[in-house]
Amino acid sequence: MKNKKKAKPRTPFSILFKRIIIYSIITFFITTIFTTIVFSFINPQYTWLMISNRLSSEQNGGSRTFMHKWVDIDKISPNMILAAVAAEDNKFLHHHGFDWEAIKKAWEYNRKGKKIRGASTISQQTAKNVFLWPNRSWIRKGFEVYFTILIEFFWSKERIMEVYLNVAEFGKGIYGVESASQIYYKKPASKLSRYEAAMLATVLPAPSKRNPSKPSKYMYRYQQKILWNMKNLGKIEFKSKSKPHAKKK
Repeated sequence: MKNKKKAKPRTPFSILFKRIIIYSIITFFITTIFTTIVFSFINPQYTWLMISNRLSSEQNGGSRTFMHKWVDIDKISPNMILAAVAAEDNKFLHHHGFDWEAIKKAWEYNRKGKKIRGASTISQQTAKNVFLWPNRSWIRKGFEVYFTILIEFFWSKERIMEVYLNVAEFGKGIYGVESASQIYYKKPASKLSRYEAAMLATVLPAPSKRNPSKPSKYMYRYQQKILWNMKNLGKIEFKSKSKPHAKKK
C-alpha cells in the first residue's frame, strides 16, 4: 500500500485572526504615512468634507454649489495668513500640532458650561479636513490626533497653512480662500486687505451660517477682535521657504 501523505495541520483561527490584524495595522501605517508624504508636494483637490457636502441634501447641510480653486501660498495675501492665525491659532508657529494650554482651558470650560468650546489648532483642522470624515466622534478625534502628528512631522508650517487656506470652507459649497475672495470681494486672494481678510476669518468657525457679504453685528465685533489680535501678532514669517511649490494633481 502506498503511504498516504499526511495532511498539513490547519492554522488555528486565532492565529489567522492575529495575522489579519497585524497585516491590517501595518497596511494602515504604510498607507497613511505614504499618503501624508504625497500630500506634502501634491495638492489635495478634494476632501471628504467636500464630497460629503456635495452628496448630502440641503436639509442635511449639503450644498449643490461647489466652488474650489487652488492657489499657491505666495498668491495668498499675507493679511489672510495673519488673520487665520489671529482667529484660529495664535501659537501656530510655535506648537507641534497641539495647544495644550488651550486644550486645558477648553476642558475646564466644557465641564462647567453648556456651550461646547473647541481648542483645535490649524494643524488639527487641516488634518481633519484633508484626511477624515466630517462627523464628530471619539474615534475620529483619535484619528485626527494621529494625522496631526503626521503632518507636523512631514510637512512644514508653511505647507500646513497653504493646505488649510485652500481646503477650508468659507461658505456653503465655497472652499478655499481664492474662491471666497473672488465670490465675496471680486478680487484674487493675493489682493485681500486686512479688513477683508479679518472678515473672511470670522466665517471659519461656522461657514454654513455666516456670510461676509452680509455680516452680522457679531461678525463685525469678531472682525475687530481679529484685527486687534493681528496687530499684536505683527507678522507671520515661516522658517523655511526653500521647499518647492506643490504640484497640481
